[in-house]
Amino acid sequence: MADQNQEACAQGTPPLAVETQSLSRLFGGFTAVDDLTLRVPAGTIFGLLGSNGAGKTTTIKMLITMLPPSSGTARVAGYDIIRQPVEVRQHIGYVPQLLSADGGLTGYENLELFAKLYGIPRACRRERIHEALELLGLGEVAHKVASHYSGGMIRRLEIAQAMLHRPAVLFLDEPTVGLDPVARHAVWERLRQLRSQFGTTIVMSTHDMEEADTLCAQIAIMQQGRLVIVGSPADLKAQVGPAAALEDVFVRYTGNALEAGEEFRDVRQTRRTAGRLG
Repeated sequence: MADQNQEACAQGTPPLAVETQSLSRLFGGFTAVDDLTLRVPAGTIFGLLGSNGAGKTTTIKMLITMLPPSSGTARVAGYDIIRQPVEVRQHIGYVPQLLSADGGLTGYENLELFAKLYGIPRACRRERIHEALELLGLGEVAHKVASHYSGGMIRRLEIAQAMLHRPAVLFLDEPTVGLDPVARHAVWERLRQLRSQFGTTIVMSTHDMEEADTLCAQIAIMQQGRLVIVGSPADLKAQVGPAAALEDVFVRYTGNALEAGEEFRDVRQTRRTAGRLG
């Protein structure tokens, strides 16, 4: 972390893993993200909640330096996304909507490839891969071809890939899209373990109310590129009413309702569709 987070710790305030200031992104005359100001405390799971087209994916792509902002700025893991993009990339992991695992390789081979890409030293590469496989519950299928994995196993493999270099911040774009309830809960449990074991900050986009309510310490509701409200699920529900659900919070602040076991090729198609929808 940069000096400002060290100073924050010394003063007793939580350090920030992500901080944006008036972050905006335009595509021609269309504003995908509009004047976004957010603060994500380190070591938490933070959710970007919104319907397709709300600006969640565009926000994440700016934070991981895949897209330059049209205006505003942000710091991730203490580094400026505009002036220090290389440092940002060195300190983050990213799991996109679209399939990132190679179906023609085994789970172990996928991780070995990513270990080389991350520059993990050969001396500790094998140990790091085995640790990731066990943590994500893939030890028994490590040497099976990924095209034979279930959707939930593929997603866990992709998370293992993104965590090999032990990033400070892990970004997940719709982490359980297309998964059945059992697979979704398995992914949730692994994400909790990552946060607990390594202190990883997790920033995830979702339009799944249960996912946001169950996993996230804080959520930011977005609509048409703008930030609507930020808070813990419990606090936001309490603001609406004593028996309110997160769905009620979403309707209250946006005026809209949110729409609520696959094989490798099915997951690929589902994520392609989700990617086109944004």
